[in-house]
Amino acid sequence: MLQFTEEKLGQAEKTELDAHLENLLSKAECTKLWTEKIMKQTEVLLQPNPNARMEEFVYEKLDRKAPSRMNNPELLGQYMIDAGNEFGPGTAYGNALIKCGETQKRIGTADRELIQTSAINFLTPLRNFIEGDYKTIAKERKLLQNKRLDLDAAKTRLKKAKVAEARAAIWAEEVTKSEQEVRITQSEFDRQAEITRLLLEGISSTHAHHLRCLNDFVEAQMTYYAQCYQYMLDLQKQLGSFPSTFLSNNNQSSSTPVQSVSTPSVLASASASLPSVSNSIVTSGISELRSSSGSRKARVLYDYDAANSSELSLLADEVITVYSIPGMDSDWLMGERGNQKGKVPITYLELLN
Repeated sequence: MLQFTEEKLGQAEKTELDAHLENLLSKAECTKLWTEKIMKQTEVLLQPNPNARMEEFVYEKLDRKAPSRMNNPELLGQYMIDAGNEFGPGTAYGNALIKCGETQKRIGTADRELIQTSAINFLTPLRNFIEGDYKTIAKERKLLQNKRLDLDAAKTRLKKAKVAEARAAIWAEEVTKSEQEVRITQSEFDRQAEITRLLLEGISSTHAHHLRCLNDFVEAQMTYYAQCYQYMLDLQKQLGSFPSTFLSNNNQSSSTPVQSVSTPSVLASASASLPSVSNSIVTSGISELRSSSGSRKARVLYDYDAANSSELSLLADEVITVYSIPGMDSDWLMGERGNQKGKVPITYLELLN
């Protein structure tokens, strides 16, 4: 303790560690610092609710399983389903709410799978390093510091003994005793430095292991976002007619400028970036149909509610006759079902051979 105090006051010499060991110690400290930050922020990403994180931490420390609760997408999905059933599954809005709710619950399930996979393959290895490997390194580093203080204290006593011997103030045996103490503490220091060095050199292996864990985390995220994308893509197909229904439910007249921004136009522009959708929407058959005066059979892909009297309502999977007329908007065709006819969006159709 005296040696440490004198070093702080600049009154004692200090044995410096070799440059290689200092670099290893710096690398270990840097690894520990950033691992903690990445781990904590990943936990925030996977579970934004701090109270839920605290609850999970307490149950983990008690070695007990936390009670299962709905996550936010599942809770939203359940509210939507309950509201849809209350409004009536047979109504356009009620049916849309139920479909949205079911999709939200599927996203909630995917969210749970992401959290579970990330916790096992990414967070746990990081936490094991902080609570295991690095604690061992810190313990050995502390021991090295103590051995270094013992060595420097022995060197200081030897230096004082030699000065006293020169003044004939003590016997030569005292100097010999101090020299032996220095040799012993030097040996113990060198041994502890080697132990610490071997542990620190394992940091490179830790980085390699964490890299594999990072790849697992990226793969889990990729799977999660791909699932969510597919769920929403399927939902978009089911709810393609929702915007028009919304407008008609709010009594928008056919002369209102809002009607000029048609749902099919929006979907057609979006489909350009969604290959799986565009394959069934934009076909060479439509171009041929426009250039001819004939008609074709087409299968309806999704339900569509007419926004005004000039349009034709559609039911998914029904087959209608479609044809083009001069001057018609490129996003529309004329459709016929028996005695009924009207404009239909091409994004809702699949031309049949």
